[in-house]
Amino acid sequence: MNSVSGISIVSTLLSEWYEVHQRDLPWRRFPDPYKVWLSEIILQQTRVEQGLPYYEAILQRFPDVRTLAEAPLDDLLKLWQGLGYYSRARNLHTAAKQVVKEFGGVFPKNYSTLLRLKGVGEYTAAAISSIVYGEPKAVVDGNVYRVLSRLFNIDTPINSTEGKRIFSTLAAEILDQEHPSRHNQAIMEFGALQCVPVRPDCSSCPLAAHCQGLAAERVAELPVKSKGVSKKERYFLYLVPTDGQHTWMQQRMEKDIWQNLWEFPLIETAKPLSMERILEEPLLKTWFGEAYTIGNNLSFKHILSHRIIHATFLPIRIQQIKNIPTSWTIVSMDKIDTFAVSKMTENFINKYTFI
Repeated sequence: MNSVSGISIVSTLLSEWYEVHQRDLPWRRFPDPYKVWLSEIILQQTRVEQGLPYYEAILQRFPDVRTLAEAPLDDLLKLWQGLGYYSRARNLHTAAKQVVKEFGGVFPKNYSTLLRLKGVGEYTAAAISSIVYGEPKAVVDGNVYRVLSRLFNIDTPINSTEGKRIFSTLAAEILDQEHPSRHNQAIMEFGALQCVPVRPDCSSCPLAAHCQGLAAERVAELPVKSKGVSKKERYFLYLVPTDGQHTWMQQRMEKDIWQNLWEFPLIETAKPLSMERILEEPLLKTWFGEAYTIGNNLSFKHILSHRIIHATFLPIRIQQIKNIPTSWTIVSMDKIDTFAVSKMTENFINKYTFI
């Protein structure tokens, strides 16, 4: 590909394709920094189809950055429930407070200042500054990595330091400096709809004549990503006490998975426990006395990006509760749905009938 004319042609073809094929997404209709920011944070690690209902629900509850900043974090976490990667929600809330406190409720208008917001990295800052304000900053997300690696036949791992440098440089080189908003949205949409991860339809691709990966018959193997570390397995035993009208929950406050979400009292172990060993757990008598009944347990396997959680939920019908940690909160059974919990805990609540 010629370094000048070829790049110009690619940018033109992407824009022409985008004019025809772009999806009608709500944050595109009237580019607003709050809405673009919200959509970009949600769509990190999340497909549009999954993220759109969350975007609409959050926007309805928090129509502007000030209402989000003034709301309790728990309200946002409840709306975020099931979306995963909850640090995004915590960062979203912190950044909203920053915008109100440091910028008077007005979003920063340039890339470098946007980077000061919690949870806003190079990609998100480039997306907001280019889409909303027309700043010529190239975006590089998973879709862009895929398009560029195939277009230029690059097998440097996209998650390596060298790979990030190469692709950032290429993205900047092909950026349409006069129309960065259109260009960035076009290349991201192209990766999402046309240059898809598996079995892309190269026969209908407008960039086929310029695609070095296609010419080398390497489309299926690009982009390349280095293998990550193996997932750590963790074993959770959740005790679910109930007197028929109430249960008890605690909030995860440590910097760990599901921070700030609510859960049932937890005992984490180094290895799986047999039911015999569980029934011998001395904390049962410490907390619930002698008169309690164990119900049928439910087990779940929950896979996260870097953890595999093996969880057992143990329902316990109690007559009394004593010597409980101060971190436990009594919860009325008709209010349990108002607490923000992990998807795994939500699945248990939906499956189990509390009696």
